[in-house]
Amino acid sequence: MSPSQQTAPATAGGRLRTLLAQDSLITAPGVFDGLSAHLVARTGFSAAYLSGAGVSVAGFGLPDIGLLTQSEMTERARIVVTALDGIPLIADADTGYGAPMNVARTVREYEKAGVAALHLEDQAFPKKCGHLPDKELVTPEEFTGKLDSALQARTDDDLVIIARTDARGPLGINEAIDRAGRYAAAGADILFVEAPQNAEEIEKIAASVDAPLLINMVQGGLTPDTAPDRLAELGFRIAIHPGALLAPYVLHGLEALGRMGGTMPEATPGPQGLFELVGLREWSAIGERYRDRTKDGA
Repeated sequence: MSPSQQTAPATAGGRLRTLLAQDSLITAPGVFDGLSAHLVARTGFSAAYLSGAGVSVAGFGLPDIGLLTQSEMTERARIVVTALDGIPLIADADTGYGAPMNVARTVREYEKAGVAALHLEDQAFPKKCGHLPDKELVTPEEFTGKLDSALQARTDDDLVIIARTDARGPLGINEAIDRAGRYAAAGADILFVEAPQNAEEIEKIAASVDAPLLINMVQGGLTPDTAPDRLAELGFRIAIHPGALLAPYVLHGLEALGRMGGTMPEATPGPQGLFELVGLREWSAIGERYRDRTKDGA
């Protein structure tokens, strides 16, 4: 056993915290199954990100609009942790899958699955991919209750709890930064302001939130692609890339086999186009139909 192996932290969260203590930016590609996890492990990345969108699309053929359950994500986390063989996994836990007591169970199940970190978001249920329009939020007070439940539920103090706010879309960058500050004060280990829309907003987040920061680099999404060196210079500690192994360009492989007929829809750019391939419009229509009935009192 090498000296580095002898001194390596025993827990996944401890290994991630060791990386966070260094100066370099942690780049975590998105993974969603055993193959993608093995690819990340074999290409030398120091961490990986269990993408809810990736698991939805590749694992279940569903758009990322809150259709997956906690148990489905936990089982996928177990598979990915095994394939990563010691590389820390940062996991998407959506809204925590319910009320504070459900959040507590989510934390305990993810912890048993071996994740190093998880993030919770302040969207209302059912949530949506952070780069889709028309997101709805819970109040900061409701979210801090969930966050406190998560912090109290972990049995391993090394487990990293990340608080994500989706307020930028519906309420603007200032509200998103304000919420991030409140969540930092409530005890979150890392803050995640989803979907800043230009370089100035990225810089404003870095300057305004006094806590370790995570940023989401979504291919074709709302946030401009930003060089790792610049993110590190601004003070971001983690950059996740959920779509790195799940871009629509994989369709070109089928085209090369001559099997692309006239049944494929014209792809919309970005995450929405990917979700449309797995039924976004159809599932959204079901949601809107019953949402309208609720509003009308029917």
